Amino acid sequence: MESILIVDDEKNYHPTLAALFRHEGYETISAYSGNGAWEVFQEREVDLVLSDMTMPDGDGLSLLAKIKAYKPEVPVIMLTAFGTVELAVEAMKLGAFDYLTKPCPNEDMLKTVAKALELSRLSRRNKELLSALSERYSFGNLIGKSKPMLELYKLLEKVAPTKANVLVTGESGTGKELVAQALHYNSPRAEKPFVAVNCSALSSTLLESELFGHEKGAFTDARQSRAGRFELAEGGSLFLDEIGETEQSLQVKLLRVIQERRFERVGGSASIPMDVRLIAATNRDLKKEVAEGRFREDLFYRLNVVHLQLPPLRERMDDLPLLIEHFLKKFSEGASGKTMSREAMRLMFSYAWPGNIRELQNVIERGVVLSSGPEISPEDLPEDVRRPANPLSYQPDLMEYWETLMVPPAPSAISVADLSKTSLAPPRQVTAPRSEFSSGAARERERPENAIANETDFRRAAFLALPEAISLDEALSALEEGLIRRALNEKGGVQSHAAAALGLKKNVFKYKWDKYVEREPTPLAAKLAALAPQGTELLSALESLEEAMLRAALEKSAGVQSQAADSLGIKKNLMQYKLKKFGIDPQEF
Repeated sequence: MESILIVDDEKNYHPTLAALFRHEGYETISAYSGNGAWEVFQEREVDLVLSDMTMPDGDGLSLLAKIKAYKPEVPVIMLTAFGTVELAVEAMKLGAFDYLTKPCPNEDMLKTVAKALELSRLSRRNKELLSALSERYSFGNLIGKSKPMLELYKLLEKVAPTKANVLVTGESGTGKELVAQALHYNSPRAEKPFVAVNCSALSSTLLESELFGHEKGAFTDARQSRAGRFELAEGGSLFLDEIGETEQSLQVKLLRVIQERRFERVGGSASIPMDVRLIAATNRDLKKEVAEGRFREDLFYRLNVVHLQLPPLRERMDDLPLLIEHFLKKFSEGASGKTMSREAMRLMFSYAWPGNIRELQNVIERGVVLSSGPEISPEDLPEDVRRPANPLSYQPDLMEYWETLMVPPAPSAISVADLSKTSLAPPRQVTAPRSEFSSGAARERERPENAIANETDFRRAAFLALPEAISLDEALSALEEGLIRRALNEKGGVQSHAAAALGLKKNVFKYKWDKYVEREPTPLAAKLAALAPQGTELLSALESLEEAMLRAALEKSAGVQSQAADSLGIKKNLMQYKLKKFGIDPQEF
């Protein structure tokens, strides 16, 4: 049900509007001042705001400006009994969806609200689709924790927000196009097109037409004009795969386009401006190609503003278990989950993978299809993998690492007394959930007054009590729920006393409690609340846990913000805001 926040200091106006909107299937929330509306807006999910222009504690335009700065996608309709052109213009400049004069006919009011909510739904849907694309191609979805990959992530984070052209090099099958997509979808151009062209798949003449387009009659069979890839990628990114395969005649034209930022269609004379970020990729050594006269030196330097070298799989074998697990999950859909036998895994570590990740993907898919039991055995692997011509030396440490992923070690006891010595980072290998580390620790935490005496101890203890795979929002919500329930229990259910104990205003406490009042209490909420020292204010406790989770995520990702944000279930820009809020420098990790 979509919710409408009604903001008006005239209390008798609310029941009329609320009844009108409820009849149409909307939920309504009332606020009687600008400050009250702002508190509600920050605490509740609101789909539309209907605000009066004048209120005792300020004007509606100030509220409008704050809402648009905080959540620009929420439509705001302004109401006033004293409509002037100047006020209407000012409201529209600040981002109001519409401006209505009181008294407003019900039909006009409902039409305007319906139109605003429809636009909001479309905007939200577009953002969801974009978010899905961004998540799919986020840096966190580039699999690997090896040193070469961590260095690549850090470079990607620096390069993605810029306009610089990027040259991605690496052997075939190392994931060059996936890196190009990650660059695009984590850049300011993410809402614009990502267009890819395989330069090796077309002849020079066809490739020229494909890139720049052509006019009608430019050549035989050119029966109509056609836009090229540069035009289709306008405002976005153009990925030139296998750029090293292009002929010199086309290299000259590409150089001119990059320098002048304009081009002409084949057979045309009109100069077309272009705003495109170029990402080129090749498996060739372009410096060698330049030295041997097969690739233009000036074009090389134009493309090679930033160079990203992708490591071959044989140089990042400690990522092999993670990649295998990823592909096993991908190809085991619809069947029982498959695993690798120990003998098969030893063969995988002994193979040099000349086809890199693409070859690994094919081998895992074949193994899933051919294996008859729950395990992929050596007989399910290709002959090249079973009997490699140039086997790698056996690496027992990697086998041990793989075994820790397959069989989590037994939990070890951690006492509250040891918390001051414990790192905030989660373990770097897959283990039992943190909430299961020690039943002894859990028993000690039932008496927080004996063990958890200050904020630092609470932060560590609360962090260790969290399950392994929990988002930042889920953890903070559980802590908030637990502290609110504890305060109510301690204060005999009197909300004003519970609010005071948590350092909250009564109306803010009520809005927060409304989120949990209909729910069954969760065990995690009770556990976290039991760890908090008596007298802990809600905001202080939430910030303590939030800071601990931020630092742990950064330590686990070696300071790569995008990966840390993914692990916490938040967007990178929100991660950056939170780091600034707590004064955390990612370079420290």
